[in-house]
Amino acid sequence: MVKAALYVCTMNPIEVVAVALGLANISLIIRRSIWNYPFGIVMVVLYAHIFWMAKLYSDAALQIFFLFVQFYGWWAWAQKQEDDGLVGVERMTNTARTAWVAASVVAAALWGTMMLQMTDAAYPYWDGTIAMLSVAAQVMMTRRLVENWWWWIVVDTLAIGLFAVKGLWLTAGLYGVFLIMAIIGLVEWQRRLRVA
Repeated sequence: MVKAALYVCTMNPIEVVAVALGLANISLIIRRSIWNYPFGIVMVVLYAHIFWMAKLYSDAALQIFFLFVQFYGWWAWAQKQEDDGLVGVERMTNTARTAWVAASVVAAALWGTMMLQMTDAAYPYWDGTIAMLSVAAQVMMTRRLVENWWWWIVVDTLAIGLFAVKGLWLTAGLYGVFLIMAIIGLVEWQRRLRVA
């Protein structure tokens, strides 16, 4: 009990706030609520700082991308709200799924190689893969595609290990929760497709 209390006292307060915002953000995405975006905007700003300090440059750069996509997503979701105020969802074709998988693999390999050669990044391929798969997942989510959740499941699984190795225990735990939430999101969005 004393060890747990000491750990809580030594946690980075910025990371604590970012985690809380992340949980709110994903909870609202699962519900298809446009109000996920304000929480997401603040969260990605905080995580840009956290990841930069941990020398996870791919993840830090990813947060900058996420910031722009948050604003775009907010606008895009506002255009697709249904009568209940929530957004509708769609599914990819098999051809589109294959193209997204291939593009994700190539992007991860290229980005990891660039991080290895041009920076002192910790775990450039691991970090780079998480970053590139996250980009793909975020674009799919903004387009309201159910498959975004499959990409997030892979991202979350990889991220748990990387953040644990880097000692970002709270963030590793957050990604454990994100993994569970991504599975719930997949089920909920698929259920929405069946109802529609």
